[in-house]
Order: sequence, then structure tokens, then C-alpha cells
Amino acid sequence: MDKIIVAASRNRHKIEEIEAITRKFGMRIISRDEAGIPPVEIVEDGETFEENSLKKAKEIMKLCGKITLADDSGLMVDYLGGAPGVYSARFAGEEGNDDANNRKLLTLLEDVPSDERTARFVSVITMVYPDGTTLVARGECPGRIITAPAGEGGFGYDPLFVPEGYDKTFAQLSSEEKNAISHRANALARLEELLKERE
Repeated sequence: MDKIIVAASRNRHKIEEIEAITRKFGMRIISRDEAGIPPVEIVEDGETFEENSLKKAKEIMKLCGKITLADDSGLMVDYLGGAPGVYSARFAGEEGNDDANNRKLLTLLEDVPSDERTARFVSVITMVYPDGTTLVARGECPGRIITAPAGEGGFGYDPLFVPEGYDKTFAQLSSEEKNAISHRANALARLEELLKERE
């Protein structure tokens, strides 16, 4: 029987990516809406992905009393000193507006040579149990930012990000290809190691 985990996120793209990976571990992810949790907004005021991920997982676990998993992720661009970082989703001031965020990023990197456009996607996944046990797994995927969007898949900054060792953006890769190498996949692989240590 699958183990039910409640996802603190309401982002269906994230939940689909996480479930595609966790399914093979016998873990079934359900959204907070499916778990019957009221649509409360959790203020992500942490300065790190770890702080935001932990806060989201704890708050939702308190509301549902079940094992809860939260992901906080974003893009860190070296030329911009690690920005947009924890502000990735609201980089352009419009929550969840991918096009505006991408346009702002390209404007800030205008005329920056390709060898200085290095970046990495970061994902921190925190799993909080009702007994207070907390597992924290961080995953990264290095790459670079191209000069114009390419590809129709993915979401967020995927059309601008080419992972290291590839010549296609995340948005041009199939979901299977992306899920094998992404920051979220690496964080979930680490989470799997932590779960095995608990057995």
C-alpha cells in the first residue's frame, strides 16, 4: 500500500514532478487541497530555501496531522550574486508570472557573455512528521542561461536554462529526461537516502 504524503505546495507542476519521482518509492503525494486543508497563505519570509521549505512543511503538517512534504526551489544566477534565489517566483513583482520573470532575467543579463551566464537550480525538500522528525534534502542542477527562451515544456525559468552537459533547455527536454537530472530529482534522491536510513 502506498504511503500518503501531503504536499504543502499548491503548484500542480511541482506536485506532478515530485510524484513522478516518488511513485517508485511507494510514496503517493496528495495536494493540500485533496487533504482538505483550508486555503491558508503561508508567508515565505525566509532568507534561504531551507527556511522557507521548513516553514511550509511545519505549518501544513500542523493543519493536517499527516506526514508533510514541502519544496522550496529557485534559480541562482552567479552573475547576479545568486539572484533571484528565494525570490524566483516573484522576481518581477508578479507572483507566478513566468513570462515577466524571464523577461526581467534576460534584461539583467543583456550583453553578458555566455561564459559568465552560469547558474544553478536549487531545490530543498523538507519532510516533517507528526512526531517532530524532520528530514531535509537539498539538490542542485548546474547550467547556464541562454539569451532567448527555447522550448514549450516545463515552467518557470525552464525555457532559459540549459543544464550542464546538455545543449537543450529544460523546456526542450522530455519530462522523463528532466526528472532524471533536475535539482528536484537530486533533492528527492537525497530524501530517499534519508528515508532508507530511518528504516
